[in-house]
Amino acid sequence: MLYLIGIGLSDPEDVTVRGLELIRSSARVFLDAYTSILSVGKDRLEEFYGRPVELADRDLVEQGDVILAAAQSADVSFLVVGDPLGATTHADLAMRARQRGVAYRVVHNASVLTAVASCGLQLYTFGETVSVPFWDAVSRPSSFLDKLLGNWERNLHTLCLLDIRVREPTMESLLRGRPEFEPPRFMSCSVAAEQLLALLAEVSAAEDNADLLADSDAAELRNRLNRRKQLPPPERLLTVGLARLGSPDERIAACSLADMASRDLGPPLHSLVVPAPRLHPVEAEFLRQFADTEADAALVDASAAER
Repeated sequence: MLYLIGIGLSDPEDVTVRGLELIRSSARVFLDAYTSILSVGKDRLEEFYGRPVELADRDLVEQGDVILAAAQSADVSFLVVGDPLGATTHADLAMRARQRGVAYRVVHNASVLTAVASCGLQLYTFGETVSVPFWDAVSRPSSFLDKLLGNWERNLHTLCLLDIRVREPTMESLLRGRPEFEPPRFMSCSVAAEQLLALLAEVSAAEDNADLLADSDAAELRNRLNRRKQLPPPERLLTVGLARLGSPDERIAACSLADMASRDLGPPLHSLVVPAPRLHPVEAEFLRQFADTEADAALVDASAAER
């Protein structure tokens, strides 16, 4: 039997009673170290669970062979920070277990998809969740902006899940055939805001390039430009930064996109929310407590006043 067990967002004690019983009775216990991280180390988990914990990196999780082979003859617990089905990677693991005739069971827990309500924005008013990846010298993915704009048009909030890079091999080492790994990287709200600002600036700059916009292949750019015009300027675009949700030192800040680019919310993990253009008065009242300055508070109030 394969148990997919959510262990919550912060401490070892966040696991459910049912999840803890299954962990302690399993022959092997794997911890997903690819899609998210916990704020404590593996040793703390092992101490609390009373069981050795094996870290599962990207290859082990995505291939799944070792985990599924073990689950064919014994009970195996696969631990996931948050909820087990919050990432498509784990749904894929469950489907492969079924294909191999391995029974599986899911033990749910809190995840960022629900804990985001800590900022006061109502869950039923969120639209499509987006992922914001790190940019590098050769790649600047931007599809998340189109999804954000789609939510904005429907007066829905956008939860942005920010990139993490754990055990990512360097390109040079891959070319040599001997993988060496980059240091772990966790995107902050400020970096996400900087990338969003850069995208909005690029789209706005295109408005001044008549030749580019007239090109027959520029339909997507023209569409994005027209949709971009619905957003207020960065100094008036409300954002909410969330750091270490569920932990004792949880941090939430409401401010403009321009200000978020310079806000330090401390250690990871971070998530960013772009609220809908028109907030419900109850949402605004709750969110206002996370405004650090009078200008931030006025921005929250203005979003509610536009209803």
